[in-house]
Amino acid sequence: MDPVDFIHDVALADAPAALRSRLPVMLLDLIGVGIGGAETPLSALIRGHAASQFGGDVPLFLDGRTASPVGAALAAGMTIDALDGHDGFNPSKGHIGCPLFAALLPFAAGRSGQDLLAAMAMGYEFGARAAMAQHGTVPDYHTSGSWGAVTAAAGVARLLRLDRDQTRHALGIAEYHGPRSQMMRCIDHPTMVKDGSGWGAMAGVSAALLARDGFTGAPALTVEKAPDFWADLGQRWYGLEQYFKPYPVCRWAQPPIEALLSLRRAHALTSRDVTRIEVESFHEATRLATAEPQTTEEAQYSTSFPCAVALVHGTVGPAHLTGAALHDPETLRLSRALAFRESSHANRAFPVKRFARVTLHLADGRRLVSDWHEPRWDHDAPPTGSELRNKFRTLAVPGLGADRAAAIEAAVDGLIDGPADDLLTLLAQPISR
Repeated sequence: MDPVDFIHDVALADAPAALRSRLPVMLLDLIGVGIGGAETPLSALIRGHAASQFGGDVPLFLDGRTASPVGAALAAGMTIDALDGHDGFNPSKGHIGCPLFAALLPFAAGRSGQDLLAAMAMGYEFGARAAMAQHGTVPDYHTSGSWGAVTAAAGVARLLRLDRDQTRHALGIAEYHGPRSQMMRCIDHPTMVKDGSGWGAMAGVSAALLARDGFTGAPALTVEKAPDFWADLGQRWYGLEQYFKPYPVCRWAQPPIEALLSLRRAHALTSRDVTRIEVESFHEATRLATAEPQTTEEAQYSTSFPCAVALVHGTVGPAHLTGAALHDPETLRLSRALAFRESSHANRAFPVKRFARVTLHLADGRRLVSDWHEPRWDHDAPPTGSELRNKFRTLAVPGLGADRAAAIEAAVDGLIDGPADDLLTLLAQPISR
């Protein structure tokens, strides 16, 4: 199917039943990660920026203030991205749902829940191919915000019911002005710019609104000049090939976390038993090398620190990546004691597969070696709906309280038969109880 036709013509009923049933929990997962992200300094800064610099009457995600659609998309995208726990797509080494949902939020008022879910279903398919087309035709590894801008423009074009010509121009404007930000720069120097998803959502919203008013920008080269990446549109459903994150850190750090936890369980270890950690993994993972993070962003874009957290606590959660937890002596001891080794086996498999193997050196002289591990909750071994709901509650209840968290969950479940406004009202309220 032609990509522009697909944006407007694909219906929720066209998606496989498995995807239709998964979409609500995918949406719930994004919201839960956003709730966790809203409690970070990054989110507070970007929401304040949107409210003060982008005047308008669109409610800001989890804030209580308002901004323009452009500002609201920026703030929502960066708030979700502030906690690195949202879904992703292995072939693109990035995230579709975050910029897509952030861009749709300002335009969902007054629409049915099915309209929102259908736009999400379309967007995952469009975004997967836009991402692969860009990565397959340019030399640099760009953040999700780059192709996320084109995806965001597609989603907004659908909700605004732009005509075919306007939609082509929206995609072209978004591709031209989307943030071609270098991902490995953020990996090597972690800061609040992160994966560019908020900026991509902002650029995509701007592009669709400009195209509606007559601004021109076609063609989008990744859409119109890369046909091989779009040949199976409407046949293969990449919405069913997204991974999910059990831990709110970079996906590349999660295979060694699983390897460490497997040894911890199998040998009933405590952190005090371990003197040194060796991690074998692919090249990109070895560059997540901040052993003593000073910020939440540095902790999320580290391999050594989350691995140390996992040994100390048996898991990795938001509370382990901020504030006083960054200075925990036992975690820092283990983080400093971690050494990387690049693996040709892991390099060959990346990015479709992410492998790591861990060796633990123990105080009693033993040396324990794990099997090769992949991240949990990959697309070929996805979490159950119950697991994703439990993840949502773990993230949402501390910030919102049980009642409001339950109301959001019920509103998401009600989208298939009801309006989007019930959910939007809940998401517009401030994060504080």
